[in-house]
Amino acid sequence: MNIEMIRAAATRLSGHARVTPLLNSPFLDDIAGRRVWIKPECLQHTGSFKFRGAWSALSALDEGTRSAGVIAFSSGNHAQGVALAAQMHGVPSVIVMPSDAPALKIENTRALGAEVVLYDRGSEDRDIIGAQLAEERGLTLIKPYDEPQVIAGQGTTGLEIAEQAAAVGVVAADVIVCCGGGGLTSGIALALEADAPGLRVRPAEPEGFDDVTRSLRSGGIERNSAVSGNICDAIITPQPGDLTFPIMQRLCGPGLVITEDEALHAMALAFLRVKVVAEPGGAAALAAALCRQDQIEGDDVIVTISGGNVDPALFQRALDTLE
Repeated sequence: MNIEMIRAAATRLSGHARVTPLLNSPFLDDIAGRRVWIKPECLQHTGSFKFRGAWSALSALDEGTRSAGVIAFSSGNHAQGVALAAQMHGVPSVIVMPSDAPALKIENTRALGAEVVLYDRGSEDRDIIGAQLAEERGLTLIKPYDEPQVIAGQGTTGLEIAEQAAAVGVVAADVIVCCGGGGLTSGIALALEADAPGLRVRPAEPEGFDDVTRSLRSGGIERNSAVSGNICDAIITPQPGDLTFPIMQRLCGPGLVITEDEALHAMALAFLRVKVVAEPGGAAALAAALCRQDQIEGDDVIVTISGGNVDPALFQRALDTLE
C-alpha cells in the first residue's frame, strides 16, 4: 500500500463518489472543549464511506474479470457499496450477509440488485461460504477491508480531509476514525502521512470489541472474544486486518473506546446540531470526541461519521437520549 495507489483511486472515483464536506457546530465545540470538525461519510452514496473502496476495487479489475461478477461479505455497508458499484458497472454481485444484520441494510442491498445470501454468524463462517460461492461461479471476492484497492479507495477520504482541514487553518489535530477491520483508518492514515503530517489518526471502537485499540497497545494482533452483540454492528470485526494493522501500528495514535449509550447520544447530537443521521458504529468517533476529552489534546479534533444506515426504531432510541 502507498499514496500513489490512493491518488490513483481518487482519479477513478472522480465523478462517481461524492466529495463530502467538513462540518462544524459551536454547540458540539462547547461539549468537547475544542473545535470539532465532522467528516460526514454518511452522506456518501449508499450512506457510508464503503462505496469508495468498492468502486476503487471494481474499477481496478480488468474488464473480463469484472464482467464475471463479484462477491463480498458484510453486515451491510460494504454490502451496499459493492452492490451499487457492481450495478453501476453493469456486472452481477453476490453479497454474503449475517442474518442478524439490520433489516434496512439487507433490504437496501437487495434493492441495489445484489443477490443476498444470509448466514448465521454464530455457527457459520462467512469466509468459507464466500470462498465456495466464488469458486463455483467464478466471482471475484472484494474483501471489506484487507484488500489493497479497497484501502486505497477509503484513503481518498483522507485526501479530502487534508485539503479541507488546511482550508480552515487546521494543521495539527487528532483525526478520530470509526474503526472495524481498519480499512478506513489505515487508508486515511496513509493519505494524511503524505498530505497533512500534522494530523494524527486514532481509531474509535465500542467497548468489548476494541481489538484494534488492544492490538495497538500490545504490539500484536488481538482478537475479540465475541463476534456480535453490540449496536455498533458496522464496526465489529473479529480482529484487525493483516494488511491494515501494520499501517495502523506505524501511523496511528492510541485507540479510543466508547459505550453503546455514548454512541446513541452522539447520534442524537449529530442530528440535533449538524443535521446528519449517523448509525451507532458511524457515531463512535464523534462519541469519543465528546466523551473522551481528557484523552485528546489540542484545539481541534476531526471525526468521521462513517455511516448513516440505521433502522428507525434504533434511531428513535438515540433521540430519546435527549430527553
